[in-house]
Amino acid sequence: MSDSQRPLDGVRVIEMGQLLAGPFTGTILAYFGAEVIKVEPPGGDPIRGWRQVRDGTSLWYRSLGRNKKSVTLDLKSERGRELALQLLESADVAIENFRPGMMEKWGLGPEQVKARNPGLVYARISGYGQTGPYAGKPGYASVTEGFGGFRYINGEPGKAPVRPNISLGDTVAAIHAALGIALALIQRAKPGAGEGQVIDVALYESVFNLMEGIVPEYDGAGVIREPSGTTVTGIVPTNTYRCDDGKYVVIGGNGDSIFKRLMVAAGRSDMAENPAMADNAGRIVHEEEIDEALALWCASHSSTHIINTLEQERVPVGPIYSVEDMMADPQYQARGLFETVEIDGKPLKIPAIMPRLGATPGRTDWPGSAVGSHNEEILGGLLQLDAAELERLRAEGVID
Repeated sequence: MSDSQRPLDGVRVIEMGQLLAGPFTGTILAYFGAEVIKVEPPGGDPIRGWRQVRDGTSLWYRSLGRNKKSVTLDLKSERGRELALQLLESADVAIENFRPGMMEKWGLGPEQVKARNPGLVYARISGYGQTGPYAGKPGYASVTEGFGGFRYINGEPGKAPVRPNISLGDTVAAIHAALGIALALIQRAKPGAGEGQVIDVALYESVFNLMEGIVPEYDGAGVIREPSGTTVTGIVPTNTYRCDDGKYVVIGGNGDSIFKRLMVAAGRSDMAENPAMADNAGRIVHEEEIDEALALWCASHSSTHIINTLEQERVPVGPIYSVEDMMADPQYQARGLFETVEIDGKPLKIPAIMPRLGATPGRTDWPGSAVGSHNEEILGGLLQLDAAELERLRAEGVID
């Protein structure tokens, strides 16, 4: 374990919430040095039991729960809420992703905590935000990806929109929340500031933030971006092609000089020198013809041949990787994208977390630990509860 400094060393975070958006925000902060105290209900965050489970805990949680201190508190009990409030009083940052209004109902909302801890940076993550007519609606990633505009453009024309096989809305929201927290901490540190602020992150708005030029193109030109399968509207050629070994390659040949080199390599010098295809505007007109030529060329060669040929010609090209391919690839290995932890003596690889900082990089100190494994350290140490009180809390079901 390295002892190098990290940018969030000395920052205490109370993570309250379950599943993905709030917890992944905490994971990012913990990776870069924050002391993240994860408040879980007795029995633990449900994600501990999702998908592939080994020795009673999901393999996913070993990554998502890394570097966090697990404390169990029943927030439905008065005593559990009292202890949660004490934790918030001691913190620099709070993260919550409950339904809007729930923290206020428990007496733990930002205005209720501010009097006791005016410096607290309070990050709130929900489907539709804390205000507006939809604030109270349930907002899972699947729904907010549609509402935020992503699902509309993702898929084949004329077919049902396609969902990626990840909870993209949750993860993007977590990255936005971590960014907001970092900005708020910078603001708090300015001379004469000193106070925290509320960060209101909506899943659908985080997805909306990915929409590039879609809004001005609609407002200024009346154009609605439609789904375009494996291509990108208005940029030619950039597509995915199947090779004769059954594998797919992605080719991005949309620069003018790149296009020429690409088509020469594909045996189509006629297209490379065609004035009608010399710029992107002309290639859009001839998109179908260009894509057909590239598809035929790829279909007659292996993916390795296509990639090697185009790399020699300095044309952007690459494979479509599964996780098995990633873990075998020397670039992933050279960049340290897999970190190995031990679970009961068994090694387990989990992903490194970006961004990569040259002087103060993040790191994994320990994998996601057992439910309530830090109850004594945090409740007994930080909050100074004695052994008799801890035993009483266990008997009452307030903690595990």
